[in-house]
Amino acid sequence: MSAIIAGTTCSTTTFAQDAAEAGPAADIVVTGTRIKRADLESNSPQTVVSADEFKYQGATTVDQVLNRLPQFTADANENVSNGSDGTAKINLRNLGSNRVLVLVDGQRLMPSQAVNTNFIPSSLVERVDVMSGGASAVYGSDALSGVVNFVLKKDLDGVRIDAQTSFAQHTNNNSSIRDLVSAQGYDLAPKSVADGGKQDITISAGKNFAEGRGNITVYGGYRHVDPVKQSSRDYSSCALNQLDDAGTALYCGGSSNTPYGSFVPLSDKSAYQGQTLINNRDGTQTFVPYDNSYAYNYAPDSYIQRSDERINLGGFAHFDISSAAQVYGSFMYMRDHTFSQVAPSAIFLGEAFPISCNNPLASASQLQAICGADAGTATTADSLVGYRMSIAPRRDDLKYNDYRYSAGVKGDLGSGFSYDVNYNYSLVRFDETYLNNVDSVKAARALNVVNVNGVPTCQSVIDGTDPNCIPVNVFSAGGVTAEQGQYLFSPSHTSSRNSLRVFSGSLSGDLGKLGVTLPWASHGVGIALGAEQRRETLNYFADEVAQQGGATNSDGIISVAEAYGEIEVPLIEDKPFFRSLTINGGLRYSSYDNKQESTGIKSGYNVWTYKGELSWQPIDDLRIRASYNHAIRAPNVGELFASQSVGNVAAQDPCAGASPSASLEACEITGVTAAQYGKIPECPADTCSALGGGNIALKPETADTYTVGFVLTPKALRRFSLSVDYYTIKVKDYITAIPPSLSISQCATTGDPYFCSLFHRDPRSGALFGTNAGYVVSTTMNTGYLQTSGIDVTGDYTFNVGNAGSVNVNMVGTWLAQQKSQPISGLGTYDCKGLYGYTCGQPNPEWRHVARMTWIAPSETAVSLSWRYIGGTKLSSLSDNPFLAGTPSEVNRKIDAYNYFDLSLTQPIGKQFTLRAGVNNMFDKDPPAIAAGILSAFGNGNTYPGVYDSLGRTIFVGFTANF
Repeated sequence: MSAIIAGTTCSTTTFAQDAAEAGPAADIVVTGTRIKRADLESNSPQTVVSADEFKYQGATTVDQVLNRLPQFTADANENVSNGSDGTAKINLRNLGSNRVLVLVDGQRLMPSQAVNTNFIPSSLVERVDVMSGGASAVYGSDALSGVVNFVLKKDLDGVRIDAQTSFAQHTNNNSSIRDLVSAQGYDLAPKSVADGGKQDITISAGKNFAEGRGNITVYGGYRHVDPVKQSSRDYSSCALNQLDDAGTALYCGGSSNTPYGSFVPLSDKSAYQGQTLINNRDGTQTFVPYDNSYAYNYAPDSYIQRSDERINLGGFAHFDISSAAQVYGSFMYMRDHTFSQVAPSAIFLGEAFPISCNNPLASASQLQAICGADAGTATTADSLVGYRMSIAPRRDDLKYNDYRYSAGVKGDLGSGFSYDVNYNYSLVRFDETYLNNVDSVKAARALNVVNVNGVPTCQSVIDGTDPNCIPVNVFSAGGVTAEQGQYLFSPSHTSSRNSLRVFSGSLSGDLGKLGVTLPWASHGVGIALGAEQRRETLNYFADEVAQQGGATNSDGIISVAEAYGEIEVPLIEDKPFFRSLTINGGLRYSSYDNKQESTGIKSGYNVWTYKGELSWQPIDDLRIRASYNHAIRAPNVGELFASQSVGNVAAQDPCAGASPSASLEACEITGVTAAQYGKIPECPADTCSALGGGNIALKPETADTYTVGFVLTPKALRRFSLSVDYYTIKVKDYITAIPPSLSISQCATTGDPYFCSLFHRDPRSGALFGTNAGYVVSTTMNTGYLQTSGIDVTGDYTFNVGNAGSVNVNMVGTWLAQQKSQPISGLGTYDCKGLYGYTCGQPNPEWRHVARMTWIAPSETAVSLSWRYIGGTKLSSLSDNPFLAGTPSEVNRKIDAYNYFDLSLTQPIGKQFTLRAGVNNMFDKDPPAIAAGILSAFGNGNTYPGVYDSLGRTIFVGFTANF
């Protein structure tokens, strides 16, 4: 077992960073440079993940492996259901998944706005190169936080079968949460569960031909993932809310959209204007004030692991016509079908509906509460209505059909020069159907009911606008029948087509073969020149029902023409204190043209990116390296042209409720009137609304990255290496949406007109939720800056243990110095180091590491123990920084440090068969239980399932067979 590291081989290493010595090798291209040379080493910090790590973890997805590395923060993944787009993404340095460039064999994986690492078959990964820091001078846009390059196995000669199955086993014994669930009368999670099964099989076959000058390798794979409901785990079995404003405890709360039926009268003739009323649970058709005892537990039906079924297939081929011309090509395809599932739909509080003041389904007292003096007349009165349909959970049917193919020719031109001309195309076809969801247009019709000869009848039946309308009885607890509910349901359909087309050509030369060598160096100057033309497109379609929810059709095209050059200059070699001293520089020019054909809108800009690197090896045992990169990220098609729509966000309105936490003066700045103050309904289940979408006025982000570090490989301690690297990355004018929780807290506490201007309150109720009624503006824009810095530490040591074989110990750790943001230029900053929640989002621990010890017996049996450590974090709203001010919490004031231990075994059986088995999270540690209102992006089921193990202990067994 070995890991290939920047052109070198380091025995038994799983996680590793640049080794220092190389034996004879063919010319290679290291991730992070276009220059080819046999002994080339990276001048930027790189972590390399070998194929062994995938086996040790029993991983079926590549994001699962990378998210364990301390350089990564979880992003979209299989454990996020509500709001998921069905993809898996990777987030390097917690700067966002859109700021890491993802490559396959050195070429772009997919359109930047549609990257999905589910496309990568994990069993075909030979290694993963993770390069930290900007690389736009080498690769173009998107490489602000770094580059992740998946190198695949492409030269098989024979048949290879790789198969694996796994499941989760968990004991539910969290007594404190079980007490909360019991106190609310909700169903407890089972004491013990075994679920979440995953099966994965890949069959690949290859053949060398023409005396080894050519090879064709093909593969096909299938993966199946069973869904897991939140009802199966203690921490997620109910919706956790804070008991009081101070957050002294949690309780099993939920949503005010219940099967009992909630109302917020809006008529100024109502004595209950702005108050939340609910049908009495005793069935008497009387209203009572809403309280938490009526809350609906929306958690159980939601997935904590989505169902998924993936089929992928593809092939790679190359043929050497001569040393000057090798033709090559590849084809990759994925069909991925996943369902996300959440609680049953509702007529949601948020949209004002006209209620007939003589509605025959309502009692006289109910009509009096809604209509006041108009009760019993033929007029209508507006009211917010909330009614949960206990018929079937909402299901989001997400389908991807993704294609990627490339073709090219490369070869040796002689005199140290080589070339590569390539065409790369990828297409992402996405289709979504949202099922079992209430159609707000139908709801409005079904609520406007009058008496016709003693029969409750929709007004739309009378006037002919909807002859099929069925009145719904929301005026009695449990009054909506299955037939009424089914009438309200309308599936919505959306789809998108994203494409990427790249023409590229490069020329690499070793000028040393032409005599271009500095006097004190033995190696010649290396150069690389190239040009590239990229075109990315987006087409998004929404049907009528989806458009009622705020979605709109959109399209866009980005075209970019680029030229670049890179030079590597060995200055001094084989001199005292200068075993080598090398500098590297790169420069790229990019010209962008953006347009939207449906509107004729256009924009464009020209940008330069560049880099400089230094490598100094004073002695054989030590190499010191430093680099500077000026990188850019152009706004992608989605950020420029995506349709704007209103969606749910975790937030709380300080101006809502009978006793708002914000003053009248502060609330008036957000659009609240004096008459509304104290009568505004609270966001249901701590979920407000935000307007998101694209912005054609966006300009590119820029980033400056500095790294400095050393690699130590002492000859006195064979097979030992240590690397320590400091990094700092500052992204200016970064493209993002201002977090709604930040806008809300800043407006409420400071009255800043900028943040307060982002509020769009429902003009009738003043609420910050509802379908296009009330929301906080959170569209993309160029904002202030992001800055992160820290130190990466990587150690690796292999030693013999006599006749018992050898032991390898390796560790990758990251100390976070800062995770700083300036949301608006000139308006202050905040640092999320060591914090989580609200504005800071997922935990940002000061220290994370993953360490592994592997014993390899003479029989090649390998037993491996991994220790994953995630440092503790504190709640961001408890910080004294005014930008992080917000709702406090005593019970969730911090998340303690987490230690996970994983054990695996691999056992060769003969020369053709290898068995593997293991258990992750051996001690079945629960994830932290966090109030739903604290969670932000990628929070799900009262926790952060991408950061912490959400299902408990997982057990896997698999094999690899070669024939």
